[in-house]
Amino acid sequence: MNAFAYRDGHYYAEDVAVRHIADAVGTPFYCYSRAAIEDRYDAFADALKDFNALICYAVKANSNQALITLLAARGAGADVVSEGEMRRALAAGIPASKIVYSGVAKTVREIEFALQQDIRQFNVESEQELEVISAVAVRLGKTAHIAFRINPDVDAGTHEKISTGKSENKFGIAIDIAKEAYDKARTLPGIEVCGVDLHIGSQIMNLKPFAAAFSRIAELTQQLRDAGHTISTIDLGGGLGVNYDQQNDKAPNADDYTRIVMETVGHLDCDIIVEPGRSLVGNAGVLVSSVIYTKTNGSTKFLIIDAAMNDFLRPSMYNAYHTIVGGRQNNAPEELYDIVGPVCETGDTFARKRKLPAQEAGDLIVIEGTGAYGSVMASTYNTRPLIPEVLVDGDEFRVIRRRPDYDSMIALDIPWGAAD
Repeated sequence: MNAFAYRDGHYYAEDVAVRHIADAVGTPFYCYSRAAIEDRYDAFADALKDFNALICYAVKANSNQALITLLAARGAGADVVSEGEMRRALAAGIPASKIVYSGVAKTVREIEFALQQDIRQFNVESEQELEVISAVAVRLGKTAHIAFRINPDVDAGTHEKISTGKSENKFGIAIDIAKEAYDKARTLPGIEVCGVDLHIGSQIMNLKPFAAAFSRIAELTQQLRDAGHTISTIDLGGGLGVNYDQQNDKAPNADDYTRIVMETVGHLDCDIIVEPGRSLVGNAGVLVSSVIYTKTNGSTKFLIIDAAMNDFLRPSMYNAYHTIVGGRQNNAPEELYDIVGPVCETGDTFARKRKLPAQEAGDLIVIEGTGAYGSVMASTYNTRPLIPEVLVDGDEFRVIRRRPDYDSMIALDIPWGAAD
């Protein structure tokens, strides 16, 4: 569904005009659609209905408690990569039995906490990590259910900074030494092997890398079973892309993805775990900003808005394209703008040479597709407060994260010489 559209010349989120929200909370802010999130989750659940499947939301995509709670109520589990994300998932109502713990550098403290909660599964990234999990489990009198994250050496065809399945990436156990890792796990106390895991990258727009990786995992699963290992679960990770460029992108849908799952691993009679993040929330959110100034340097016309790279990092970090529109439709002649923020960095740029109807100070600008990896990657660089997050439900909205004030931000620091 498309929860964001123009009505009577104004940009709406579901049944609420974003100008109405802007007047209430100020700009910039993130705005999410409840209906869009639930619709996307339901599409995955329906596509996977013929499997014994668990949809574990990748919390790193957007960790706001309100959104996790919505998904928990729908039946989602959680894929987490830190103790903090695990605590968020538990607090939002996701049972520990639906939590899988990924991440390349789990600390002893984090492992202890996860074992104390009796989570469903550790996705183990190295033999050293396995040994630490074993030692902690024995000390606590617990059993750790584990799957090794397998690096299948498959190029996902995505941006180099979000590719995770090639041999030169830091993630997982190389597939050609996987059997030795499983053999070692069988000898360690406090460890129970339950499955295999993989995750080859993010924002994948072509199903061929999934098919290649899943086929390799299917072959490995059979080899491990032949060697006497119990493999009852296959965790296929996430990575399905979304349409950031609404005119040109064409992301695979949940049904197409599930067809690949069936063709590659469907015959193995395993429980299936999938870890969608971006594909659940990415296009369920927008960033709403206001024009501060326009100016021209040489031949370049700048549209300076009150959102900045500290609020939304993806364009600066990944050169990511996002559709950008005005908060209202008008018949003004189009201008070619570089759309930039107020942070003192040349990299504080959202788009270059982008056509928009002529804008004026105070006009709203909407950056679409910001529901994933927007608020979670934000910072207070330049001592700029983190921006509010708003959830729209039909014709209602509420703030689900407040904008902090300057006093509370500064109070986090302890001046030299102050009493502890």
